[in-house]
Amino acid sequence: MSVRPILLWPDPRLSQRCEPVGADEDVSALIGDMLETMYDAPGRGLAAPQVGVMKRVFVMDCGWKDGDMTPIICINPEIVAASEDVIAGEEGCLSIPNAPADVTRPARITLRWRGLDGAIVDRKLDGFEAKCAQHEYDHLEGRVIFDHLSAEDRDRIEGAYLGRTT
Repeated sequence: MSVRPILLWPDPRLSQRCEPVGADEDVSALIGDMLETMYDAPGRGLAAPQVGVMKRVFVMDCGWKDGDMTPIICINPEIVAASEDVIAGEEGCLSIPNAPADVTRPARITLRWRGLDGAIVDRKLDGFEAKCAQHEYDHLEGRVIFDHLSAEDRDRIEGAYLGRTT
């Protein structure tokens, strides 16, 4: 395993939709590198496009900073249900360091993915886990936190991140 460089916004790969992982495709080395990179960053989630791999894979571990490491590895994830009620809160991104933004998302989701062992997992997530999974899923769809903002807020926060002055 090795720590990989994390792509920084506005790298165009962060705006591209990722391709599914094939049934016979081995992504175990990628996942090992992603976990090492995420923990080293230190982050709570990391998607494959953030390390330049345009595949539908993300890893997350929402509680490791406060307890044990319990990573979740999601291959070809899909959000199969989302609550109508929403939560809003500040989100940061390893690909957009020091530029947090307030993002509104469904409060609860059901996420389906394939694990490294090939088994299909359905899991209901809420709170920070739901937020983190949706954030990482966005990366697989070519979206970043700026894409959730009003035009005015995006211009202000992205402009400050890129060093533009108004």
